[in-house]
Amino acid sequence: MSLSVALAGNPNSGKTTLFNVLTGTNQFVGNWPGVTVEKKEGKYKGDKEVKITDLPGVYSLSPYTLEEVVAREFLLNEKVDVILNIIDGSNLERNLYLTTQLLELGIPVVVVVNMLDIIEKRGDIIEYNRLSQELGCPVLPISALKNKGIQEVMTKIKEVAFQPYKLKNIYNKEINEILDIFKSLLVDKVDTTRTLFYSIKLLERDNKIISALNLDIDETQIIALEKKYDDDSESIITNIRYSYITNIMKTCYKKGSTEKLSISDKIDKVVTHRILALPIFAFVMWLVYYLSVNTVGSIATDFVNDNIFSDGFELFGMFIPSIPEFITNALEVIGCAAWLQGLIVDGIIGGVGAVLGFVPQMLVLFLLLAFLEDCGYMARIAFIMDRIFRKFGLSGKSFIPMLIGTGCGVPGIMASRTIESDRDRKMTIITTTFIPCSAKLPIIALIAGALFNGASWVAPSAYFLGIGAIIISGIILKKTKMFAGEPSPFVMEMPVYHLPRIKNVLRSMWERGWSFIKKAGTIILLSTIIIWFLQSFGFENGSLTMVEDMNHSFLAMIGQTFAWIFTPLGWGEWKAAVASITGLVAKENVVMTFGQLYGFAEVAEDGAEIWSTLATSFTMLSAYSFLAFNLLCAPCFAAIGAIKREMNNKKWTIFAITYQCIFAYIIALIIYQIGNLIFKGIFGIGTIVAIVLLMSMIYLLIRPIKENNKWEVEFSVK
Repeated sequence: MSLSVALAGNPNSGKTTLFNVLTGTNQFVGNWPGVTVEKKEGKYKGDKEVKITDLPGVYSLSPYTLEEVVAREFLLNEKVDVILNIIDGSNLERNLYLTTQLLELGIPVVVVVNMLDIIEKRGDIIEYNRLSQELGCPVLPISALKNKGIQEVMTKIKEVAFQPYKLKNIYNKEINEILDIFKSLLVDKVDTTRTLFYSIKLLERDNKIISALNLDIDETQIIALEKKYDDDSESIITNIRYSYITNIMKTCYKKGSTEKLSISDKIDKVVTHRILALPIFAFVMWLVYYLSVNTVGSIATDFVNDNIFSDGFELFGMFIPSIPEFITNALEVIGCAAWLQGLIVDGIIGGVGAVLGFVPQMLVLFLLLAFLEDCGYMARIAFIMDRIFRKFGLSGKSFIPMLIGTGCGVPGIMASRTIESDRDRKMTIITTTFIPCSAKLPIIALIAGALFNGASWVAPSAYFLGIGAIIISGIILKKTKMFAGEPSPFVMEMPVYHLPRIKNVLRSMWERGWSFIKKAGTIILLSTIIIWFLQSFGFENGSLTMVEDMNHSFLAMIGQTFAWIFTPLGWGEWKAAVASITGLVAKENVVMTFGQLYGFAEVAEDGAEIWSTLATSFTMLSAYSFLAFNLLCAPCFAAIGAIKREMNNKKWTIFAITYQCIFAYIIALIIYQIGNLIFKGIFGIGTIVAIVLLMSMIYLLIRPIKENNKWEVEFSVK
């Protein structure tokens, strides 16, 4: 018999780990209908008849965030036979609040207390049988990370499924009388098992529930109750829940010795220290990019580029030709036309291969980031950045989308929905893509290797350039009328440090890497064909033909029409201009375009062979200016589409893209012109413009905020 299980729990409770353990590879990932919150479903690997839905991590079933709305709607409106509620045993009291709400849904609940190994190590004692009696549902200890107790949980789920469920009511007589009145209004409107949950929501004046049920509520008794307790109805219910939880904690939980600090506390005293936190964070990110771009990742990338896409290699005494060489020989044998051979070898393999050559570096970066996320350090970074961001008008919540954006800007932009303040959310959407995503890593690696001799400071400087751009933009934008106001409050539960599970880390690395590879096989492949055609054909001697001189091609004609725009930035040559424009389709196209225009074999190397080729277009200053512009300007088309969906306003979307492009241009101009003044003593009109822009930016940063209370009220009403 088929069985539907909903997996619910707080963020950082180990929910994702448990879902992965239960389903293995039998997972289906998409988005919830109509929203951009990720939806995960899977079949239990021990019984394909058991379907498990991983609900978004939430702290309650009140509709404060999109995740909470999605989770609640699913539990109320979909077929759910059992709720599997995972709670963090190291933070039992906080996690039980959601449990009290889940129990009132009228659906059988199985509670699993996770982090068993941490609980035992701390010496905490949880009376699971007593806790089960108090909650009125089965309670089992597990360790999702170490795969302990999982089989017992699935056995218990099958036991309680389809069994009569007795609702537990924790409210006093006075509140129950009001709830009974509301229950009478719910007859024939909701499932009889859900009446307690709905009646409580009516008492709390939950507008979404009232609107959905189309009820006219008499609030006389609610007002009387609020007057008696001198509090709003929702807070009254919240206090009752926590009083209930406190009593449970007294009888079912005994904390271990508190004389010694836990290992997590000791680590946090250092990594979240007010003075040391930022230098440690800077060192960690430098190490991540150093390993990804300059050492481990570089070795793997060099092997792929040198052997697979360039010279070939020997294996067991046999010479294996490179992919371009093998394909070229095969096409010559079958008598392939010269133009088609050029398209396949120079266009597709040269372009896509230039991008795929950087996949090893990308996988190393994803592996290290997944390690930091899984062990709990990245949660601390959000806490640390909240201290900084709050001083500049942004909330620490804004760092979460930026953190997600290191993989891809699209989900990073979508993650901004968790920010309640509309102003902060819009500002986060505008600035999130300043953080280098995976698609920008090949650009960073190319510039660092080709023009800076693999200097280890280039890659991490690109990351901190993005953070700096966010902070500067935050200060400037927050002082305008559009974004003025206090930043959103930021509350985050710190997970206990633990060794990451290798399987989870590898899964995360592969999912991000495979997404990048698929893009190379679709968007980038199509782009390579278009770029190859434009660079291979043009007008020579008054007729349309395949050109021998690339400067006579359609691509050169197009590039030369707008290349002058980038001359003040130090790279007004048409090839660099075209590469930047193609990057709007997909940022990987920047490297792909160079791969075709300069010849793949040279561009993919570490820089030794291409210095003479690229030196005609770049100096070190112009190269870093090029890097800065492409990191900060408008993101790829997919991310622009995400911005449009999240802004849900054409004017706001245009403003976001325009701001990003202008900001990127100004920063690149300042880098090149001021750099030339400092290092080469070159002074001209461009230098004057750069100084004026720099002074204007400083003024916008330090100018006082003008209060405008009237505008604030009007904005809030709108």
